[in-house]
Amino acid sequence: MTVPHIVQLKNQAALVTGGAGGLGAALCSQLAERGARVMIADLNENAAQALAQQLANDGLQAEALGCDISDTDQAEHAVRHTIDRFGAIDILINNAGIDVTCSLSELEIHDWERVLKTNLHGPFVLARAAARHMMGRGCGQVVNITSTAAKRQWPNAVAYHASKTGLLALSHALHAELRPAGIKVMAVIAGGMRTPFLLDRFPAIDRGTLQDPASVALAICDLLQLPAGTVVPEVAILPTHETSWP
Repeated sequence: MTVPHIVQLKNQAALVTGGAGGLGAALCSQLAERGARVMIADLNENAAQALAQQLANDGLQAEALGCDISDTDQAEHAVRHTIDRFGAIDILINNAGIDVTCSLSELEIHDWERVLKTNLHGPFVLARAAARHMMGRGCGQVVNITSTAAKRQWPNAVAYHASKTGLLALSHALHAELRPAGIKVMAVIAGGMRTPFLLDRFPAIDRGTLQDPASVALAICDLLQLPAGTVVPEVAILPTHETSWP
């Protein structure tokens, strides 16, 4: 019986947004450990630099880039910079995301716009720029980190739900359009993780119901190594005791 060959990540060029902490940092570390050249893009440039240096100290290939993906020019620059530094962009992971937790009546228009620009507009700009390069090569992978919030709604998160639901739809639309060009697009519905995104905002949360972001990163990296003839357009990665999903 012939066993399909997995895709090797060695020397592949990966751009990870929100790469300096939480799931992003776990992804950057595991990609680098598998031999990828990783561009760590984050609003917190100092944190991105620190992670890049840590990985470099371990003999791994990583660079840092300060980037606000809600800004169109900066998002497009992140893709160009990755190509300039690594000669290509093989993997784009749209991981950066924010939330404003408050009621509808308290939600300010500028906060609504900030969440949508970061969680939806930025990934669109990045995917468009990366896809233009990937289409010329006939291959590439785009991973969009969405959330259980794209499938199930709860109070006081109107902007977050709208943005993550939109990101899931965008991901499926990109999958349909880019698949014939050899570009894989995958939406990752990530359940609750032990990251600052949750722990800093909800200190009373039961950590036992959350999963280690390294476990989610492991699953994503394994899926990135599926044989070329297989694509997973959507996957849910949940903690065993997930509280926001049936």
